[in-house]
Amino acid sequence: MVAESYVESEKLISSPSDRGPWTTRIRGLLPLATSIWFLTANFIVLTLLAMGPLRVWDYKLNRRWIYLIEPDIVWFFQQILDPIAGQAVCLPVLAITAIVLSRKRRSWRPIVFAAAAEAAFYLGVGSLKVLFARPSTTLHDPRFFQGGLIDIGGRGISYPSGHAAEAVLIYGAVAYLIATYSSTSTRTVRLLWWGVAAISVNSVVVSFALGWHWATDLIGGLIAGGLFLRIITTLDQRVPDFRT
Repeated sequence: MVAESYVESEKLISSPSDRGPWTTRIRGLLPLATSIWFLTANFIVLTLLAMGPLRVWDYKLNRRWIYLIEPDIVWFFQQILDPIAGQAVCLPVLAITAIVLSRKRRSWRPIVFAAAAEAAFYLGVGSLKVLFARPSTTLHDPRFFQGGLIDIGGRGISYPSGHAAEAVLIYGAVAYLIATYSSTSTRTVRLLWWGVAAISVNSVVVSFALGWHWATDLIGGLIAGGLFLRIITTLDQRVPDFRT
């Protein structure tokens, strides 16, 4: 989602003669599609729709689909696929990546960036969840401001989805760190961003199939994760390295 536009253009994009017109057009749209204002506008529009006309569809689409389709693989979804975007998995990946690159570059910047990504998740995405106070699907009420962290706990802060946001934000931060602070190849960078996309899709499909989130929770989580990733990468690019 928030992909190759974060890395130097000469590292990611070959010469125009090597690309087809559709590839050139898509890559030209990436900076726009991942810009802060565009992601913010999309999140606001989605939130208003989720509060209004999409609320009915959230309710209709909410089922424990995997139990209806194939109950035998519920354990695999819950214990293997779902934790991939959880803190127990993605935080160690981010921390190890940042520490290795900091030692290699002899700079604190990768570690600072990783800390910023984690702070963006808890303070940014977490604040949105508390603000909108949307009950989870287990309470059968897709309305906003009807839940709350204090009153209901984790079941009262469903929007936006934390797992979906983590998939984009934390794994996106890992991909950005490797692309920016290492000498990895262009092909590897592309594969990393495709990996982020795959993990994000996995998070959405698993949560939806298990009935753990309203559909708009998941879309909102992807957008929120992309927005905060874009913010911290922009800051990282604009803050000078004082060693130089």
